[in-house]
Amino acid sequence: MLPKARPDAVLVQAVIAGALSFAHLHDLAEAAGQDGWKAWAYPVSVDLLLVAAWRRLRLLRDAGDPVRSAWTWFTVALAASLGANVATAGLLDLGHVPDWLRILVAGWPALAFLGGTLLVHPTPAASPGPVKDTAPADQIESTVIERDTAAEPVAEAEPVPALPAPAPEPVPVPAALVEHARKLAADHLARTGTALDTDTLRARLGVPADMAVAITAQLA
Repeated sequence: MLPKARPDAVLVQAVIAGALSFAHLHDLAEAAGQDGWKAWAYPVSVDLLLVAAWRRLRLLRDAGDPVRSAWTWFTVALAASLGANVATAGLLDLGHVPDWLRILVAGWPALAFLGGTLLVHPTPAASPGPVKDTAPADQIESTVIERDTAAEPVAEAEPVPALPAPAPEPVPVPAALVEHARKLAADHLARTGTALDTDTLRARLGVPADMAVAITAQLA
């Protein structure tokens, strides 16, 4: 079974809008002195330029190229179509069209031809010229010397003996703190029968690790 055809509201709206714009352009061209088939050719020219500019705009945007030229001609065609719609809405006496409007209508074919040609055959981007070697003479000479000496064998450098690490400076310990540590060590030895280790001494006194080591060395 064939699917039922359903009218597309957007497509119907586009057809109606296109037909009205087409009629307005025809009426304006005819009022400006373009009679016969020429009056019917004007709306075709404007709509084709509008479609061509929009298609070119999408292609340039997808390719990541500048879209300024396509936007320019799309704006020109849109202004011509919108201007005809506004002019035929009663704001302009079509029986007495001003001279400047007659000039614009008469010059439109040349403008549309130029826009269509530039859209179809855009100006190719200028290719960059040959890059000149601008390196200074001393840099070129040093490069040549490096290439000449690169092939010469280089003697391996003898290993340099490592210097001994400097002895750590002694941590100053107050005498009163040492005496207090002696009492703690004697008490610990009396209670446990073992000497007071550095970690326990550090925990009992609440001093840094290096100071605890220095105190333990003095108690030995």
